Parts: sequence; structure tokens; C-alpha cells
Amino acid sequence: MKNLSKLLIVSILGGALTLGSYKIFFEQEVPSGLPPVASNTNPSNSTAQVIPASYTGNVYGTNADFTEAAEKTVNGVVHVKNVAVFKGPRTMRDLIYGNNSSEKALQGAGSGVIISPDGYIVTNNHVIKGASEIEVTLNNNKTYTAEVVGADEISDIALLKIDAEGLDYIPFGDSDNVKLGEWVLAVGNPFNLKSTVTAGIISATARDLNTYDATPQSFIQTDAAINPGNSGGALVNINGELVGINTAITSQTGSYVGYAFAVPSNNTRKIVEDIMEFGDVQKGILGIRGGSVNQESIEELNLQTSQGVLVAEVTEGSGADKAGLKPGDIIRRIDDINITKFSDLTGYIFTKRPQDKVLVTYLRDGNEKKVRVTLTKFETYIIEPIKIEITNASEKELAALKVENGVKIHRTLSPQLPAKELVGTIITAIDNKNVSSVSDVERIFRSKHPSEDIVITIVDRNGQKQRIVWR
Repeated sequence: MKNLSKLLIVSILGGALTLGSYKIFFEQEVPSGLPPVASNTNPSNSTAQVIPASYTGNVYGTNADFTEAAEKTVNGVVHVKNVAVFKGPRTMRDLIYGNNSSEKALQGAGSGVIISPDGYIVTNNHVIKGASEIEVTLNNNKTYTAEVVGADEISDIALLKIDAEGLDYIPFGDSDNVKLGEWVLAVGNPFNLKSTVTAGIISATARDLNTYDATPQSFIQTDAAINPGNSGGALVNINGELVGINTAITSQTGSYVGYAFAVPSNNTRKIVEDIMEFGDVQKGILGIRGGSVNQESIEELNLQTSQGVLVAEVTEGSGADKAGLKPGDIIRRIDDINITKFSDLTGYIFTKRPQDKVLVTYLRDGNEKKVRVTLTKFETYIIEPIKIEITNASEKELAALKVENGVKIHRTLSPQLPAKELVGTIITAIDNKNVSSVSDVERIFRSKHPSEDIVITIVDRNGQKQRIVWR
């Protein structure tokens, strides 16, 4: 009995010592007036680090609170329905008696982001493409018919407008300031599940999904879950600011597998402002062709850096040409943006307009130099039936192929077209009519019936002339 009593006393004493040790070594006193949930104890310090409840910067760790950002943004994201309207007789009786009616069919659905209280909405171009009618449903279940103000197929951004006032909207954030590892929320309508919020981090910036398609891209990559129906929805930071428009996923199944991509908000805002002010997107260019520095170029040219954009060609008469940039220069920085790869450059330039000035920092023969470049206008036209984008050709480009006139194929817009073979070739004639500028091509297609064949005459980069017929 005495032994049992001793054992009991030892057990109680051991428990008290353990509890006391826990109080001394693990618990930290939280100052009064600050929420314990916001505390973040650093084991290397003897005192607690307390993060204020109000957001003042990036928030990391499992204690991040997403509720405020979710509440701020969920009402600013809408459900967008792409509707086809079929008109005409529906039955044999309608046909006999001449009765016409209309029938609606849902072609697809996605999401959209309200960016102003008077009803301007951003979504993806592929969400509303080919729609006879667009229906927009708010988070409060009110439904509106939207009109398309404008769209840009290359960036996959479209601007809609509904007749409404006093709407909740999501303010633009600065996508140039997003950091790797920063928390973000994806808000949208995946699989028609309205008002869905998922969380993740910024996994990468300036991501080009296909460096070989002649279409420069600069996506924000996130591991926040995005699925079909999220397209056109919001990617927001923990302060509830729009940092991207959710656009694409990489998946063999068609559903989310850990990688999702968004058009940066700075690019989106510039496109929206261009559409509202000019009716189309104003594209400014440096006037160079080149690519990211890689191991092959480092060894071949004995470069002293492993990052940047290596200038391969400077367009005659462009801002880069007038500023003195030359082939072999390595662009390392534009304004305050570090350039480590080609998509960093294109992503930033896409936020600028013709006549904007940018400060270019570059290396030449190992020496750092700076020059201010005035961006020039990039005139383009998309030949929709062929899925190619053309631009004006310089005198030097025409002379190199020994042709007197023509426009240049700048990029292909279909994966079925051989981009490597077509990009850079010269179109000298369309339907046997000589073309010398983008405006010449536009005039031909304005008067051309969509069902007519298209005959183009091209000169490839080897100087070989070909005639191709599209039916």
C-alpha cells in the first residue's frame, strides 16, 4: 500500500513537472488586444511574433485567414453562359403555317469578373466565342443579358457589359508584384458549381506554356484548384485584389491535376482599357526578335550570363533600332522588371502601348548599358479562316527574299499549322491581288464572302514561291 502511494505521488509530481516544462518552453504570452489566431511563433526567438489582423503584406503559413478575401470577392464573380439561339419552324405544322419560333441551346459556360459597379465584366474570349446570346448570373441569382464590348483572341480576354448599377466588383491588383509562394484564391463556377472558392499559392510567373507556337505567353501559374467552368474567373490575393483571370489548365484528363494558369491582371487591365478607349488592343513593341539565353547560346557565343533575352534581330526603323540595340545584346532588365527569360519581356511589354518609353538595361561585350526605347505600333491582322496573324514587312525583310511587296506571317493561331515553317514567310498576294501592307489585306477580306476560296501566294524563308488554296 505504501509502495502504491509512493508511485501515485511520483506520477502526480512527474505530470506537474511536464506541465510546468510545457508552460516554460512552449507557450508564449499573447499581448492583450491582439488575436491569438494571428500569432506566428518563431522557434528561434524567445518572444512571439504577432501578425496584425489587418493585411499589410504577404501572409504565409497555415494560419493565413482567407475569409475576408473570399467575402470581398465572391459577389464580384459571375456565371457566364454561352447560348446559341436557333430561329425558324420547329415542327411540320409550324412549317406549313409559317410559324417561326426560337430555341436556345447552351454551348458552354464559364465565369466572369465584375470590374466596375456599372456592369463591366471581364471573361475569357473562349468562354463567349460564337455565342448568339450571353447570359450572366450574379451571385444573388439575378440574370442579365450581356453585350460583348470587345475581345482579344490572342490574350483570350473579352469585355462584357450588363445594364446594372451598384454592383460589387473586384479592384485590380498589381500582378507585377506577386511573389512566388504568395497565397491566392481562385473564385469561379467549376462544373456549374456557383461561387466556388479554392486556395493555393503562386507557383510561377511569366510562364509560357508553349515556347514553340510563335505566340508569346506570360501566365501566372498557381496550384489553386481550377476546373472547367473556372475560365474567366478571378485569381485574387489575400487582400481581395484581382491579380489574374483564370484561363487554362494543363491536364491529360481535362480536370485539375495541380497546374493552373491565369492572365496577369496588369495585362488584363491594359487590354480592357484599350478596348474601351480605342475599340481594339493597342500593341507596342520593342522591335526585336530573339529568345531566352540557354546553354547552347552560352557555349556558342561565350556569354558571361545565363539569364536574359538574347537579341537575334532588330527590326529596321523600330524603337530598338533607333535606340541603338544590336544583335548579340542581352536584355537583362526593362524599367523595374528583371528579365530572365523571353516571357518576362513579352509579359511586361504587353502592358504598354505604342509611344510609351521604357528603360532597357542590357549587356554588350560584358558591359552593362542602359538606353530608353520608344515602343512602336504593332499593326497586325488575323486572317480568321486560315488562323494566321500577319504584320507589315520591313524593306530589309523584303530585300532579303528578293520581293518588292508583301506582308509577313507573324504567328499561327492553330496547332495544326506548322509554325516553324510559316512564321517569317512573306505573303505577296491574296486572290491574285498584290498586298504591301496590313491595310491592303484588311480591304481584301472586308469585301470577300466567307464561303469563297482563299488563294495566297507566299515566299518562304528560302526564297521559294508557292500558291496555297484554302477552301
